[in-house]
Amino acid sequence: MFSKFTSILQHAVEALAPSLPLQEDFVYHWKAITHYYIETSDDKAPVTDTNIPSHLEQMLDILIQEERERESGETGPCMEYLLHHKILETLYTLSKADCPPGMKQQVLSFYTKLLGRIRQPLLPHINVHRPVQKLVRLCGEVLAAPTENEEIQFLCTVCAKLKQDPYLVNFFLENKIKGLEGTNNIGGDRLKDDPSAPDTGQNHIQNPSLVTSTTGQPTSSGEASLCSSVHVTRPKNDNYNLVGSLLNLTKSPDGRIVVKACEGLMLIVSLPEPAAAKCLTENTELSHLLTDRLAQFYQALPQSMDPLDIETVESVNWGLDVYNLKEDAAAFAGKRALISFLSWLDYCDQLIKEAQKTAAVVLARAVREHFFVAVMEPQLMQTSEVGILTSTALLNRIIKQVTSDALLQETVYFLLGEETGPETLAGITQHPLRHRLIEHCDHLSDEISIMTLRLFEHLLQKPCQHILQNLVLRCLEERNYSENKPPEEREEREHMENGLPHDAVDLEEDPLFSDLSPDHRLSSPDWSSCSPPRSTEHTKPDGKTEVHKIVNSFLCLVPDEAKSSYQVEGTGYDTYLRDAHRQFRDYCGICLKWEWCSSPKPFEKCNLDSPFFEGHFLKVLFDRMGRILDQPYDVNLQVTSVLSKLSLLPHAHLHEYLLDPYINLAPGCRSLFAVIVRVVGDLMLRTHRIPDFTPKLLLVRKRLLGLEPEGMSVDHVTLLEGVIVLEEFCKELAAIAFVKFHSSVSTSP
Repeated sequence: MFSKFTSILQHAVEALAPSLPLQEDFVYHWKAITHYYIETSDDKAPVTDTNIPSHLEQMLDILIQEERERESGETGPCMEYLLHHKILETLYTLSKADCPPGMKQQVLSFYTKLLGRIRQPLLPHINVHRPVQKLVRLCGEVLAAPTENEEIQFLCTVCAKLKQDPYLVNFFLENKIKGLEGTNNIGGDRLKDDPSAPDTGQNHIQNPSLVTSTTGQPTSSGEASLCSSVHVTRPKNDNYNLVGSLLNLTKSPDGRIVVKACEGLMLIVSLPEPAAAKCLTENTELSHLLTDRLAQFYQALPQSMDPLDIETVESVNWGLDVYNLKEDAAAFAGKRALISFLSWLDYCDQLIKEAQKTAAVVLARAVREHFFVAVMEPQLMQTSEVGILTSTALLNRIIKQVTSDALLQETVYFLLGEETGPETLAGITQHPLRHRLIEHCDHLSDEISIMTLRLFEHLLQKPCQHILQNLVLRCLEERNYSENKPPEEREEREHMENGLPHDAVDLEEDPLFSDLSPDHRLSSPDWSSCSPPRSTEHTKPDGKTEVHKIVNSFLCLVPDEAKSSYQVEGTGYDTYLRDAHRQFRDYCGICLKWEWCSSPKPFEKCNLDSPFFEGHFLKVLFDRMGRILDQPYDVNLQVTSVLSKLSLLPHAHLHEYLLDPYINLAPGCRSLFAVIVRVVGDLMLRTHRIPDFTPKLLLVRKRLLGLEPEGMSVDHVTLLEGVIVLEEFCKELAAIAFVKFHSSVSTSP
């Protein structure tokens, strides 16, 4: 009580007394603080019962006023006094001893305000950055300490200052080898002899009146205590205490402190200094924090979750997720754990996105090795269908959420491997996870198949060239799916066998149709006429097939008796043109930086003699496409969606292989068009078995569109739904071919 009365009385005296010059006033307040320690006998009284906080506040106000009254960049006598008498060093010592109790809190607040409010650069001064360095070490030592709030404010202020002047971070890379500290103080000549010695505020300055800054310009005499240079070659054992303190505070039970610490780390990793980036990745626990917490949140998820819940849970930016346990529990079990995992994943992604380039690569690789491989891969490789479905849905959500280039690249390497050379049938198991995921596209469980196909669909839309190269393009580089024969040689081969061209499918010899009776066989090979003849008449001088012939080839693939869209309004081919144009434009924007050739590689430069393998991915997609009449509707939608995404890609070989019906396929090779021709042949045989085929087909279409209520069950509904998907897919391919052709015409010189 008496101390408070004294403080009030002192303020009254100061208000009535004539104002002193700023420097005298500043010295008065500082000596008042030092006299307290000389005169007091009770060192257990809290600092709030003393005048120390008031004196510190007055000193800060004086420094701010002095700077405001002087020209920009000029150091005043009060600031000179603070630097010359090492006031910050003394305050650090008092805060370390926390004498009187609460002094650490007051000093942290003083440092924070001083660095934040003074406009002139203070950190380059040796008598500023050295005590700041030491104070940084005190932060985060004790979890849930009463000074946590002041500690994080101070650390974030330091981080913000380093963000403004990144070269200053070199002051905060401290050498762990204590022996070097002593050798640096042997003498002034030692600094000249050893230019690689770290400058952490422990080197003697030869000429205090003139020192060279990092820009090579001499500094003013007011900056006499600036250290000689910050761009120095450092030993490998640098200690990054600033990062260490922030990492400790990320373990705080106070969520607000954790978020502020994460923000500080975000600022630190973005600094462009190579030495700091190297120290960050080699001498701190940052990568362990990211991966350990990812693994912790992932392992806290329920073993079984509804994929729809995983896919539709609201996206949460890190630091902004709000706890509402009642609502979360009422929504679905595990929602809170899922949001926590996705929130931390978002932080990892954003941190790596902001990080200095080399640091980003190292951090992303750590996530791959210590989270994806160690934690997620066993879940994806398990045999339990429930576990496979949940882990695949989570992986799908991860892929959708990742935006940083480095993390996306490592995620793709984890899933697909790093191979870019031609794929062989014997080598499809070379990367077990890739093989397993592609096999899951054709799983016995339709749910697993749909979820895995959706995963690949999202992968194909990511801006990563390796995805496309690894899955499809490496198999098409040599164009050995195509046959480059002279016209006369080709005509000799195209002799008629059983009334069909040599490359047409002979259903009588195909085991798939060997059980059909003669009555059920087609009396004529009309279905195969949908496949256009292999002729050069349809090719323009530039080698591109005329677009209207390609469009008509796809539109006419499905026979009229198997079409139903013309009987329902708003389902014509033109409805796909707008979507195809938008999606193709988006893909072109993504692929532009990859500099793909607009025309196929000349046959003269291709190795056509090498055996063609379409690749494991396309093989599974073509196999599923070939069974479109026998698969559930949702599976068919997903298969055709993935194939349409591939067809949209502006790559000359992929376009030729998927969208050119007139391509001369090499013996034993199949294209997307050839697979659809085969499906149409199967369809024409089977429609003869279904009475009232056309009315039933129309009814199923209307039910799918919601135009007819669900009523009596319709037999052969899977086949009928497959026919509808097939018709729509052919229209979509025709629209894509049309849009891509006109885009190439408009951009060609």
